[in-house]
Amino acid sequence: MAETEQQSGSTPEDEAPEVRVSNTFMVPKKEISMVPDMGKWKRSQAYADYMGFVLTLNEGVKGKKLTCEYKVSETVEKLLELLGTLDRWINETPPVDQPSRFGNKAYRTWYSKLDQEAEALVSAVLPADRCAAAPEIAVYLKESVGNATRIDYGTGHEAAFAAFLCCLCKVGALRVDDQLAIVFKVFNRYLSVMRKLQRTYRMEPAGSQGVWGLDDFQFLPFIWGSSQFIDHPTLEPRHFIDERVVNEHHPDYMFLDCIKFINEMKTGPFAEHSNQLWNISAVPSWSKVNQGLIRMYKAEVGLCFYSLQRATTYLFQCRMK
Repeated sequence: MAETEQQSGSTPEDEAPEVRVSNTFMVPKKEISMVPDMGKWKRSQAYADYMGFVLTLNEGVKGKKLTCEYKVSETVEKLLELLGTLDRWINETPPVDQPSRFGNKAYRTWYSKLDQEAEALVSAVLPADRCAAAPEIAVYLKESVGNATRIDYGTGHEAAFAAFLCCLCKVGALRVDDQLAIVFKVFNRYLSVMRKLQRTYRMEPAGSQGVWGLDDFQFLPFIWGSSQFIDHPTLEPRHFIDERVVNEHHPDYMFLDCIKFINEMKTGPFAEHSNQLWNISAVPSWSKVNQGLIRMYKAEVGLCFYSLQRATTYLFQCRMK
């Protein structure tokens, strides 16, 4: 497909980089501070690396179910433990009584735990000889769970988690045979934790376009989820608005699991509260859905990192050899 052309950036398909002791990592700094900077971002090696990572995973999950068999490496297990810790902290930090219905301030207490422990959590995932990268990579983890000031969450935070995983690939902690587990195990578990955060602390959508946006909170699971459906013998795009189909097949397909969450969180006709998705249901094939979503994401990914204002770090400035 035209949209899955090879990028010049590094992906999980590349040979794992050899990280030398002499490499100097650094905490991410603000590089995208004005709208014109987004042009520089899209011309950068960082953008090529990031989109190459997203598109490689898109190819890797094509035609596969969440419940298929795949390798689960030690690093993947450690990432699941990390996400399990974040989940447990939610249980330990219940919402507080407050006048405002949305943006429960207990989220800030939960976030402060991550802020204090992020480097240690990341160090536990990295091989012993890669721990020098922890302060840098930990920033993307902290950026991936929402904003503690506004108590909101959106596609920019999701992009930060994808960048976090991309960094782990670039330092060799995750490897080519982890591709399916990255999406089906790690990213899917991340989604469940983010949904729990959104429900528990009534987080606002960050930068939501309302009815004209694809979704209030996520984008990548719709891309990868549509790829799962490519060449499916019976399920077509028109079927995902059928609640019976969603309830029956959501354990196997990320796209349908997202639709299920939307149905649980929103009321009223689907065509009114999720108009973009409703329109997508009229597209004739999943390959066209997938290509269209990738085009949409390429237009949006600059805005994602603009909202985070963190795009250039050591890992994203150069390809390590």
